[in-house]
Amino acid sequence: MIVCGIDIGASTGKIVLLDNTKICADIVIPSRFDTGRLVETLCELGTEQAGISLEEIQYTVATGYGRSQVPMAQKVVTEITCHARGAYYFNEGVRTVIDIGGQDSKGIALDERGKVIDFVMNDKCAAGTGRFLEVMADALEVRLEDLGELSFQSREHIPISSTCTVFAESEVISYKNQGKEKEDIVAGLLKAIASRIAAMVNQISIHEKILVTGGVAFNTGVVRELEKKLGMPVNVPETPQIMGALGAALIAHEIALEHHNDT
Repeated sequence: MIVCGIDIGASTGKIVLLDNTKICADIVIPSRFDTGRLVETLCELGTEQAGISLEEIQYTVATGYGRSQVPMAQKVVTEITCHARGAYYFNEGVRTVIDIGGQDSKGIALDERGKVIDFVMNDKCAAGTGRFLEVMADALEVRLEDLGELSFQSREHIPISSTCTVFAESEVISYKNQGKEKEDIVAGLLKAIASRIAAMVNQISIHEKILVTGGVAFNTGVVRELEKKLGMPVNVPETPQIMGALGAALIAHEIALEHHNDT
């Protein structure tokens, strides 16, 4: 039984194909203005990786910002539900999920069965998201993927007082003009983003184990600062960007199984 989960986010599109409940394909590619073409590309790459045809997919669930624009989806489900399902599949011990995506961040509390019991979401401001880091990397003229390692080289504490992307960028440019070292500015930025995320997540009941998902989970500096702010260790899956698509695929499997049993 082949099922599909598609997550259309602000920065990336993701697809996960399951053969029963085993992952047989997972793809992450940058989002495009043309969501229809993005979905086509995801399906082409996913089916190629799984070695199947599109017609073999029995059920598809979509999630993410663009979930309503996935023509092949029989059902759409919110990101909160899908991220919780994906995280619980990855590790049944997970009780708190922190998802840091391109344009929003969210904290999700789970019970021992993986059900959502509370959540909080920042979707009104780019601060505390991947977009925030992209803007800052551009201002500092460094590669986005180098921010984490740069922060580990910091020797001077430089506070970034603003949590607003626009004002924080002004602070960064001001520090740059003062001749401050890039690694010190980066460290200040990552502390600021971790503080904002921790303050958001502290609005729900936080329990170990914590799983950090989304593209920003690749930033080792943010993860380290989050551990400091929360006062407990956090875990990062090998493929942190696919949790929403994985959760959508798991829901698709449940529905397909119900339909199969009914017949």
